[in-house]
Amino acid sequence: MNDLIRSLLIMVFALSFSLPAVSAPLAVTVTILPQKYFVEQIGGEHVTVSVLVGPGQSPETFEPLPKQMAALSNATLFYRIGVPFEEVWIDSLKKAHPKLAFLDAREGVVLREMEPAGGHHHDYDHQHAHGAADPHIWLNPANVQIMVDRLRDQLTAIDPAHAAAFEENHARFSAALTALQQRLKTQLAPFKGQSFMVFHPSWGYFADAFQLRQMPIETEGKEPGAKTLKRLIGQARQEGIKVIFVQQQFSTGQAGSLARAIDGRLVTLDPLAESYLENLQAVADAIQGAYQ
Repeated sequence: MNDLIRSLLIMVFALSFSLPAVSAPLAVTVTILPQKYFVEQIGGEHVTVSVLVGPGQSPETFEPLPKQMAALSNATLFYRIGVPFEEVWIDSLKKAHPKLAFLDAREGVVLREMEPAGGHHHDYDHQHAHGAADPHIWLNPANVQIMVDRLRDQLTAIDPAHAAAFEENHARFSAALTALQQRLKTQLAPFKGQSFMVFHPSWGYFADAFQLRQMPIETEGKEPGAKTLKRLIGQARQEGIKVIFVQQQFSTGQAGSLARAIDGRLVTLDPLAESYLENLQAVADAIQGAYQ
């Protein structure tokens, strides 16, 4: 072996010991796709995210597979959102995975009630009757700001070596959230106090954020009876509602019947879309179009 090759081998060997160790990304499990988006926005390249409720599935009726529960043994953090199936599994998960960190996205968020069909909500104290709370907290950008503040802190506590990256990502995403809020407030201001009709009451936090009124057809998975349908038709006609918003996770049969009764149409919105900023802008555009 000549001296040049020997010198190169020595250099390579020395470099292999002097290079800093590359830490593996944090494995984070989330419940729904919007959470995946939030974690990736804050964690960047330092996280990998697994989602329990996939595209087209409903968190209202979701049952996790055994392999999904088992996969949590490889996760560092479980980021929950507050949907019903989590309550069934949370205690057993904590017992089965004592080293797994848990973060509840509802921390610091003021919860609201799920409206009855065609009804109105009241502020909700989550210290009481916890199961009655509306879980769709991510559909108000102000709530998402609270959520990502705590997410940044949690990721930093687990992985302090990348605290600066988490802070930088957080600042960038917070600016985008603020810009979205201001844009939607301006866009929807002319419709303050007006109602929009939905099949499933997913949009209450959005309605609260922009001073609108959500009018749901069904509540807690229960479709309305004949009297309620008659009342909904009367309300829709009185308020000039011609659009009913539906989502792919639920049947549209009864919403279609109601739309025909008011000479209206169905428009699909997806509260579970992963591309959060773009989706909320599309929702605002659809609601604005329904009023015009």
